[in-house]
Amino acid sequence: MVIAVTGVAGTLGAALLTQRGSERAKRREIDLVRAHEDARENRALRRTCYVELNRDARQFTTALNHHLRLMRERGVEDADRVALDAAKSAHRDRYSEAQMIAPSTVLERASAVNQALNRVYGQVKRLERGVPGPGETMESASRAQHETWEALRAMRIAMRRDLGVSPED
Repeated sequence: MVIAVTGVAGTLGAALLTQRGSERAKRREIDLVRAHEDARENRALRRTCYVELNRDARQFTTALNHHLRLMRERGVEDADRVALDAAKSAHRDRYSEAQMIAPSTVLERASAVNQALNRVYGQVKRLERGVPGPGETMESASRAQHETWEALRAMRIAMRRDLGVSPED
């Protein structure tokens, strides 16, 4: 009788252990698939954010350049001010989004771009109002605006590395 009970218990126990092992394997497989999907979604979210941030930062830089050229050539009109402020606003929105999504390596570069663009914007607005700060001239504002392109390039490289588009140097 003991042998029969042991045999039945062993058979039932083996089936139960096999079922539990199979459930664990399925659970691990589901977790791996979820992790892969989460990583893919996260990369897609970062890619979209980076594309928009790069575009809006470039447009803000271009708008600053255009504004400076208008100040030299004919003077600035209300529509010109609106265009510059719209470019600044779009960049601010994208930068705010990047602050919540981008890793620190990208965010450091994006922050440098943001600071550089805002410094140039401040210079341009002070020059426009006729109250430049010490050493601020149209030439110094143009140089500062031109230097933002290097910061933009560094930001773009960091974003591409984060997305795995460009290898690490």
